[in-house]
Parts: sequence; structure tokens; C-alpha cells
Amino acid sequence: MGRTIPSFRIASVMEEKEWKPFRNSLDKSDRKKFDQMFSIAHMYNSASSYAAKPILMDVHQRYLMNLQSGLFRGEELLVGTAEAAA
Repeated sequence: MGRTIPSFRIASVMEEKEWKPFRNSLDKSDRKKFDQMFSIAHMYNSASSYAAKPILMDVHQRYLMNLQSGLFRGEELLVGTAEAAA
């Protein structure tokens, strides 16, 4: 029989553990930001588990996707505010 593939959530936690030595080398303020980055990345675990061919997306890429969506929302708010002021 073949080997059981871990769920995406478990694989994501395993990846986070692999980053632990790097995390420990950061100062406290950067550790907090680094932990926050992983927390945001974990928000996408449910959606990622539905992928036909799941792969662990680089955590930084998931974090950047989240930042980008926040920037788009901020841009929409600015455009809406400018239109309301006009």
C-alpha cells in the first residue's frame, strides 16, 4: 500500500516547524511579525486543501497575497472617498 499523504493543515504546521530555527534567530519584534505571517497563511489552509494537486505554497507568497488584497481594498476606499468628495 502507498503512504498516506498528510492533510494540508498538518503539512502546513510541519512547514512552520521547519522554519523554527530561522524564527528563533529573529529578535522579539520580528518574531511577532513572523508568527503573524504564518497565522495569515493558515487562513488559506481550507481553500488549499481542495486543490486537485495540493502543494504547499510558500508561506511568504500567501502572506503577500493577503497584503495585496488589503491594498486593493484600501485603494477602493480611497477612490470611493475621492468620488464622494467631488
